[in-house]
Amino acid sequence: MQPVDECADQIDTQGYVVCSCVFSPQGVGELAARIERDLSSHEAKASLLQREGVAVAARNVLDWCPAARDCWQVPELLALLNNILGPRCGLVRALYFDKTPEKSWALPWHRDMTIAVRSSDLPRRVFSKPTHKAGVAHVEAPEELLRQMLTLRLFLDDVTLENGPLVVLPGSHRMGKPLPDDFAQSKPVLGKAGDVLAMRPLLAHTSGHSSAETRLRRRTIHLEFAGVPDLPDGYQWHWFWPLPAVPRGAKAELS
Repeated sequence: MQPVDECADQIDTQGYVVCSCVFSPQGVGELAARIERDLSSHEAKASLLQREGVAVAARNVLDWCPAARDCWQVPELLALLNNILGPRCGLVRALYFDKTPEKSWALPWHRDMTIAVRSSDLPRRVFSKPTHKAGVAHVEAPEELLRQMLTLRLFLDDVTLENGPLVVLPGSHRMGKPLPDDFAQSKPVLGKAGDVLAMRPLLAHTSGHSSAETRLRRRTIHLEFAGVPDLPDGYQWHWFWPLPAVPRGAKAELS
């Protein structure tokens, strides 16, 4: 992985960075196998997102996949999170995406502005658009809070132009909530299994369909972190796993 300061600088200017070779091929394979096993649980089935009867994603991953709660706790990522969000940060939501050759899918341009909370029934001064997703309350967060968040996307498969990669608009995390009018400078985010994409939630991004002839799968664990454990107006994060101390001399392997 690149030096933490270098990664932090690119996130500041571009809104994202791909951290290379964070996890070993063996570690990624073990994590993917754990997820496949845990997907058969009752909790996972209740949170699956399906299209035409095929599971393409899942919510509430922190409830049904114990490995997702600590797979990110390797020295390199802990140092990056501490550098960008500070020592009080924690994991607040996890999603799982699976784009298969048999069932590809696409998403339009958007920003990630929704957070999971314990209740959305409280008076709303800074939060808006309350909803429930797979049984969990969600609200749209204010820009000030979103700027104190960072997403880590763990690549469980190689990501190429064939299997519908994420496409981002560099620098758009500084433009506020409205989507820009011009996406001409957008770039695909490619990488190898074991790489990690770190991105700001306000970074405008999209995802296209896989190529019709591809046999490549694209599985991703999407982990959202916040630099503040407490929310305004009495709201509470639905989940909050705090940042542990960075272990000295530890290697970036999945346990």
